[in-house]
Amino acid sequence: MSAAVNFPATISPSIPIAGFKEVYDVAAVDNALQQLTSSASEALKSTYEKMLRLGGTRLTVKPAGVPSMDALYQDLPNFTEVLDDIRKHIALVSDSRDAMELPPMLLLGKPGIGKTHFGKRLSQLLSTGFGFVSMSSMTAGWVLSGSSSQWKNSKPGKVFETFLNGSYANPVILVDEIDKAGGDTQYDPLGPLYTLFEHDTATQFIDEFVEIPIDAGDAVWIATANDGARIPEPILNRMNVYHIEPPDREGAMRIAQAIYSDIRNSREWGRRFPPQPNAEILERLAEFSPREMRRVMFNAFGNAKLAGRDAVEEADIAESGGKQKQRIGF
Repeated sequence: MSAAVNFPATISPSIPIAGFKEVYDVAAVDNALQQLTSSASEALKSTYEKMLRLGGTRLTVKPAGVPSMDALYQDLPNFTEVLDDIRKHIALVSDSRDAMELPPMLLLGKPGIGKTHFGKRLSQLLSTGFGFVSMSSMTAGWVLSGSSSQWKNSKPGKVFETFLNGSYANPVILVDEIDKAGGDTQYDPLGPLYTLFEHDTATQFIDEFVEIPIDAGDAVWIATANDGARIPEPILNRMNVYHIEPPDREGAMRIAQAIYSDIRNSREWGRRFPPQPNAEILERLAEFSPREMRRVMFNAFGNAKLAGRDAVEEADIAESGGKQKQRIGF
């Protein structure tokens, strides 16, 4: 059902190269639509029609060589081991026509140290899409793999939606807080991952709502967790496990600079501030976790602006409030 991936010869490490891949069979979708009865779910009919409208072909991309990852090593100093392994896998396919292959990975570490942010940065490095699934409030496997169209208010799962609504056949999909998935004896919220974390079975993944196979074999899977002991052993065995430590003080200051630059450079108002804060600002920000840094930095920018300044001072951080309860994400 899937078309072969054809990559042109490599050109430059800085330029991604792309091919095309069929992630689902349009003829099978059309046949399923024609066979729907008058009592069939309107949501299912609409989904089939959308699948036909968007077509089954998606881009599949990879770097055209081993890209420079200096910025990632600089901004994410506590993810060095993960980045080293990613470089190796990119190097293996950099001078070939083979598609990008990265094994599923688990990032184990305390809340707020940048695990979710890492997933987003990886998708940018690979020039592909990004999908996000939070497991902390999940009570049934259908959130990942859909629920039967025979049920009331049923709908497709997050995996299918990522491929249907995205442009890529090899998106980065981050399964956040996999150790906090809840459920009951009838529905295992991690059940679909047994299929999705194995390349051969992922190529024929079936969403229970759509009931048409999709090729999810090229997805790049990242799971995050605080406690590996709460993850079933068969799931752990399908992933490369990395223990992410909080950054040291020097690393925290580098992360603080990266967060400052990201906020400043991505907003028009931010460019009124200097490209780099003074050392005292970075020292103060280094006292917070990466997640808290972003909140504190936004407040500090606001405090400076209210004071009529286009530069953040240490007092702006001191006035930004105490540490809030940690939230999901980076």
